Amino acid sequence: MASTSNKDIVTEILPFIRIYKDGTVERLIESPFVPPSPYNNHHPETGVPVTSKDISISLQPLIGARLFLPLLPNTLNNNKLPILVYFHGGGFCFESAFSADHHQFLNSLVSEAKIIAVSVEYRLAPEHHLPIAYEDCWTALQWVVSLSTNDHHGTSEEPWLTDYGDFERVFLGGDSAGANIVHNIAMRIGKEGLCNGMKAVSGAFLTHPYFWGSSEDEGGDNGEISLAHVIWNFVYPSAPGGVDNPMMNPVAAGSPSLAGIGCSRLLVSVAEKDFLRKRGIGYYEAVKESGWNGEIELVDVKGEDHAFQILHWNTQNSKNLIKRLAHFLQN
Repeated sequence: MASTSNKDIVTEILPFIRIYKDGTVERLIESPFVPPSPYNNHHPETGVPVTSKDISISLQPLIGARLFLPLLPNTLNNNKLPILVYFHGGGFCFESAFSADHHQFLNSLVSEAKIIAVSVEYRLAPEHHLPIAYEDCWTALQWVVSLSTNDHHGTSEEPWLTDYGDFERVFLGGDSAGANIVHNIAMRIGKEGLCNGMKAVSGAFLTHPYFWGSSEDEGGDNGEISLAHVIWNFVYPSAPGGVDNPMMNPVAAGSPSLAGIGCSRLLVSVAEKDFLRKRGIGYYEAVKESGWNGEIELVDVKGEDHAFQILHWNTQNSKNLIKRLAHFLQN
């Protein structure tokens, strides 16, 4: 006999998330949260120690971040470091800036690239449907840029950024849904600019970007839509155009021109076994053909699947990709 308790399942998208009748949200596969790294956290590959801490960007709405700082002798001599504003993946509905896998990935990237990273803790669906995550990430980026002058317009001071950050070298980065956010934030920069007169960021990387479109579902079994489509409908049920909304399908008919991307350099990374690979390559080709006045490169990793550099950060292919991303951020 069927249960009538408040713990009856209302919605589930396996293997990711389950929602119960009483409103409880159970995230099934996300990485456990870990605290910030200790001061003397030496990285085994580079020998460069990285320290991290958690900060609050906004209390209303609630937006936080985990900051990562490499401990370098030249940092103490006022040699400023590039700033990476990073958006984590997880289908807009799970994972966190505080998740163990994303923490370890950024610890490795910061040590390798010798940058400061701001990993944004944005609000998740279904408690907060899109476009809230986009707005949170925009707010976080604007907060970072606002620190570039002595007049912070009422924003809180953050010495790691003001003392050590080079605001002429601000980058965006993200994986999966986070890479989707990178694209949409870069498009908004191109349209609106940023505070303090900043017209663009220096560059952006998108690893295994979460893009989709209705054409990808054609020919599916029994007319069923794909998991990528299901998740998008779940996290943004009111999206105009559904999965062909430009935020999910930047090459859909009527989408804004990709020539408007607000940065001068892009790196798009895909993986051979990733079901999103075709969309990532299509995005790369569309940007190249758009008339965008910038430099773009494609990194296609053989034998790997979606988000391998996050889920299996210590493999050789992951280390190689981290080195490639570090090179992009250093130059």
